[in-house]
Amino acid sequence: MGDLKPKNISRRRFLAGAVLASPFLAMADAKWLEPGWVKVRRLRLCRGKPAHRFVHCTDIHHKGDRAYFQSVVKKINEQSPEFVCFTGDLIEEAKFLPEALELIKNIKSPVYGVPGNHDFWSKAPFAEFARGFAATGGAWLLDQTVTLANGAFSIIGDTCFCSRRSPLDPVPLTRNIFLMHYPAWVKKLGDTKYDLMLAGHSHGGQVRFPFFGAVHLPWGVDQFDLGLFHTTNGPLYVNPGIGWFPVPIRFNCRPEITVFEL
Repeated sequence: MGDLKPKNISRRRFLAGAVLASPFLAMADAKWLEPGWVKVRRLRLCRGKPAHRFVHCTDIHHKGDRAYFQSVVKKINEQSPEFVCFTGDLIEEAKFLPEALELIKNIKSPVYGVPGNHDFWSKAPFAEFARGFAATGGAWLLDQTVTLANGAFSIIGDTCFCSRRSPLDPVPLTRNIFLMHYPAWVKKLGDTKYDLMLAGHSHGGQVRFPFFGAVHLPWGVDQFDLGLFHTTNGPLYVNPGIGWFPVPIRFNCRPEITVFEL
């Protein structure tokens, strides 16, 4: 009779199999796992015990995936933030705006947002955006500033219009949070300083390789592709976004909501 014992797999054969399987595993991760695997990242911007908590999300690119959007809203509500900051690209096509705003209204905190390039390109009326965000207790900010009722924060919303000559001024005696869509817009702020700047647009590149970074970045990002940057205008955080464009692929760059504690 032959030897019926299972043969041991040599280390070399195991490594060869792993190498051959790696591209397929990476492709499966990029296509079916990461695009809907939302990460909650926490950033504490104070040394002592934090007194305030708010959420930053961006680039939802809602295309009708209601269940996914609902899961994002659920994660936001679980953080119990004082308010939510949104930095553009809610939709790509106007037909998805009613559902997107319906889901935004399910956020249990005031939502303050600015438009992204796709919101402009959709040609959806910004009056509808404004009504939807106002229904949360927040606002759709088109080169506008809102100071919260408790006076702790002022939210400054920039539309990134190239025609405007000077940045929006910070409000004295309050923490100023500056919302913009394009991260590279920080280079247009001159000497103006803010307590925190938030941006999106980059999607983090969607596909990022270790030791290399993003494979491709859109215009308006420059070196500010993902994460926290310390600039002469103040700290800038670039969120990788919730949705995708133009293809539903993410690798080493999960969608994210960011929780800030101050």
